[in-house]
Amino acid sequence: MPPVSDENGTSHSWISLPQAMSKAVSSLDKILNNDPHWQAFIDTQAIIEPVTMGIQSTGGDEAILVSVSPGAKTSSSTGSSDKADFTLQAQPQQWEKFFAADPVAPYTSFVGLQGMNIVQEGVGVHGNQVKFAQYSHLATRLLELLREGQNGPLEEDDQPEMDEDHLTGKYIYIHAPVWGRTKVFYETSGTGPQQIVFLHTAGSDSRQYHGVMNDARMREKCTMIAFDLPAHGRSFPGSNHIPGNHTNNEEAYVGTIREMVKALKLDKPIICGASMAGQVCVAVAIRADEVGAGGTIPLQGCDYLTMDRQFHDKSPVVNQSLFNPDWIYGMMAPKSPKVNKLLIWHMYSGQAYGIFHGDLDFYFGGFDARDRVASIDVRKCPIYFLPGEYDWSTTPEMSQATAKKIHGANFSSMKGLGHFPATEDPQKFVPYLIEAIDWIQKTRES
Repeated sequence: MPPVSDENGTSHSWISLPQAMSKAVSSLDKILNNDPHWQAFIDTQAIIEPVTMGIQSTGGDEAILVSVSPGAKTSSSTGSSDKADFTLQAQPQQWEKFFAADPVAPYTSFVGLQGMNIVQEGVGVHGNQVKFAQYSHLATRLLELLREGQNGPLEEDDQPEMDEDHLTGKYIYIHAPVWGRTKVFYETSGTGPQQIVFLHTAGSDSRQYHGVMNDARMREKCTMIAFDLPAHGRSFPGSNHIPGNHTNNEEAYVGTIREMVKALKLDKPIICGASMAGQVCVAVAIRADEVGAGGTIPLQGCDYLTMDRQFHDKSPVVNQSLFNPDWIYGMMAPKSPKVNKLLIWHMYSGQAYGIFHGDLDFYFGGFDARDRVASIDVRKCPIYFLPGEYDWSTTPEMSQATAKKIHGANFSSMKGLGHFPATEDPQKFVPYLIEAIDWIQKTRES
């Protein structure tokens, strides 16, 4: 007899998560002990006391429990969540969507489930919050392995290997507002007539665009420039930098873009970026004359974004090189090539203390253009919003709502891409990008 379902179509068996996930649970010890990723995370003498994490449906009695002990030992069981140091909880119907073979946004990650601009009732972490922050990277990997154990490996897009790189890197000195005089690293590629400047996301650097800047179609069409913001990646900290004091605001960000356009003698380039760089693309369009911009492509962008920042991205007792990349990892499309997703993880693990946190000062509420976006003149600076469908941070709906406030702006949602489209899957992203560039050129000509 099949399981009884409620009015939402959710099987009652999902109230007991161990029962619903019995296939994965039955082989969980073997899966964890044979997973190189999991083993690399627990192979440290710094785990000096056992930690137990639980995964449970709200309303259910039993949880999936996994314990990690000193000596890189892992064991799994089922039982009461009282045995766990912290427990990830969600409603039965939410877990059913989360553990689907091909999940849709925002059910691709637990961070997405917890909400940001998609607030879901019943989702949360119960128990020791500091221990969760310290071991969230293990919890994320556990969820991935449970989904894989239940459904088999997820089929990911291919990423062809390259044998030749076409980028040239250099340094240049600028005076950046707020941050001070600094030595900025930038890279160039391509010989096409259209200049385009790529901006990286919060707490990262311009290596995110290597796939795009090596693409033959883009090298023929554009002259591409990408730079690391001061104190990011390979750029030096500004003269006003003190370890831990980094912050970002519109004056610093737009001013740095303006100074780079001026220093590199660019002629009305298109400005393109994702996440906080998508937000600043909106600011650049508003201040196009000042910056010298000839168009912008926000890969995610809207006129205002805010959220409750109760997380541990600048905690003295949480390892930011583990917590920060884990927090953003679930913003990507699940089928993006693994090598590219791991590159994003690596870049977010490599930034200095407080850089990611300070950048989010701009992204989460620091930029507010709700009373200014209608002033954007698309004849002077065309703007084309290009969000990824899997992005639960600045959602396609949010970008589209802002685009509708700008007379003549364009918008398109990118299928199969998430919060880091240029890095996740360059092959899939470049056709969307070329379409946006063509539209901007035609709009300016007309």
